Amino acid sequence: MEGMSIPQHIGIIMDGNGRWAKKRGLPRNFGHKQGAAVFKKTINWCRELGIKCATFYAFSTENWKRPAEEVNGIMNLLRQYINAIRAAAKEDIRIIIIGDMNGLPDDIRAELEDIQSDTRNNTEFITAIALNYGGRAEIVRAAREAARLVKLGELDADDISEELLERHLYTCEMPPLDMVIRPSGEE
Repeated sequence: MEGMSIPQHIGIIMDGNGRWAKKRGLPRNFGHKQGAAVFKKTINWCRELGIKCATFYAFSTENWKRPAEEVNGIMNLLRQYINAIRAAAKEDIRIIIIGDMNGLPDDIRAELEDIQSDTRNNTEFITAIALNYGGRAEIVRAAREAARLVKLGELDADDISEELLERHLYTCEMPPLDMVIRPSGEE
């Protein structure tokens, strides 16, 4: 791969798993389970290529609109894969959760906060997992933080800039995305 430019940060939208299962006559949750199974393989692949960071878009703010049975299945699957996330973290991988964790079940949120804390100093690779995440929600969150600082008198409204908002994004500790992969089969 000499002479090729390797992206530093890729995003993977974990989409199409339910359609994949349905197409094969399987329950949608089976598709979600298959999608989660490639998590560790993908991290290893990225590391072998020299990529430094991968974001897995696993559960968006829009996913709450799915049938309750499917949402519960995804949350139960996440509970099962917390051990896989912990195992990845043992390989000097930093885990960052992006999104509003307050919307997640308490047990999942506590486990993920613990994993983030345990991996804070890992430097070999960054894995971000987007849960209850939406890009627009992230921008609103950053803007609200800037407004809060203005209200407290710690910031002048004229000093709000792209750089300031970027510092308040969930992704502030990661390089910018170079490429996004959406393996859902849609174009």
